[in-house]
This record gives sequence, C-alpha cells and structure tokens, in this order.
Amino acid sequence: MIGLFIDDIEVECDEEMTIMKAAESVGIEIPTICYHEKLTPPGLCRQCVVEVEGARVLLPSCVTKVREGMKVKTNSPRVQRVRKTILEMLAGSTDLSNAQGLQEQMKESGADSKRFDNSEKRVFPIKDDNPFYIRDYSKCIVCERCVQVCSEDIQFSYALTTSGRGYENRISTYYDKELPQTSCVFCGNCIDVCPTGALIARKESL
Repeated sequence: MIGLFIDDIEVECDEEMTIMKAAESVGIEIPTICYHEKLTPPGLCRQCVVEVEGARVLLPSCVTKVREGMKVKTNSPRVQRVRKTILEMLAGSTDLSNAQGLQEQMKESGADSKRFDNSEKRVFPIKDDNPFYIRDYSKCIVCERCVQVCSEDIQFSYALTTSGRGYENRISTYYDKELPQTSCVFCGNCIDVCPTGALIARKESL
C-alpha cells in the first residue's frame, strides 16, 4: 500500500492501481471516452488526463499507475481546458447526435459544439452488409472499443481492425471485406461497447 493525494484528499491504495481507480476509491469520478471497465485501457482519447505535480505534461489516468507521495489534480483549469477542447474537436469532425454520454460531458464542461464548425466532417458510407446490424462510421470517433472487444479482450474473433492514417483513420474489417466474409460471429458485443451509436442493431434502426 502507498499514500498519495488526489484533489487534496489523502488516499491509501495498492501500488498497482491506476490514478483513475485510486480516484474512484475516494468518490472522485474522472470523465472518459475510450475507457471501458471490461476492456484493457487503451489510453487513446486523453479525456481522462490529470495534472500531476512535477510532471511536464498531463497524464492519462486510465493507464498511469500511482506512486508514493504523488499529488494529483483531477479538475484543474489546465485539465478542464484540455477536456473541453477534445470534446469540441470531436463535435467539429464527427456526428455525435447519438453519443449521449459525450453530449452530457459537453454540457457539464461548457464545451461549444460549434467552435470548430469550419472543420470538415468525417463522412463515410453506411455499411449495410448483413441482417443483424448497421455500421455508420460517420458517427465513429475511433475509440477502438469495438476492436478490443472483438479481439483478445473478450470475443477472440478478430473481425475488426483500424485502417487509414490521420483524418482517414477509421474502423474497418481486414482487407475491408463485408462482415459476412470475415470471422465475425455477430455476437453484438461491439454494439454494447460503442459510445456513439456508430454500431446499431438492425431492429433498433427500423
């Protein structure tokens, strides 16, 4: 067990804990986007960043382990500014109309959904290639939850992957094949973990 301070609260926890879990142990909730409690933390979105005394940059709390004497600020002005900007950039590039969790975060942080309205929206054709669900990647923020749940974290099907670089980075299947031609077993786990409605069961879309 080690001791540290999170938002001036003295915390004792296991040295293998992440800052996020240590904060949760004393009732401090840190906002997340890509993180999911049943999946390996990917540390992609940086929405869970915190300010640690002595650190040059903000650190992702979902993957950063605690250490003895650490002093953490989870909601400093610097942290608030970064989280707000991340949400605004996502809103400027992606259709978040079905992303209820992100909309709530934007409201709480005071993020301006139109700040980056001049940005080019990411638009992809709707994938309607199977009888079970529809993929609308114009709503996708590439958090990679679906890729994780489809691979070694849960399903071990490996039907989904990431493709492209930069602005063209997206979720795809291997060799961009239609889902029925992949190893997909249509378990629906990817739909369950998608935070934006990019994946939706066909019965829900009717």
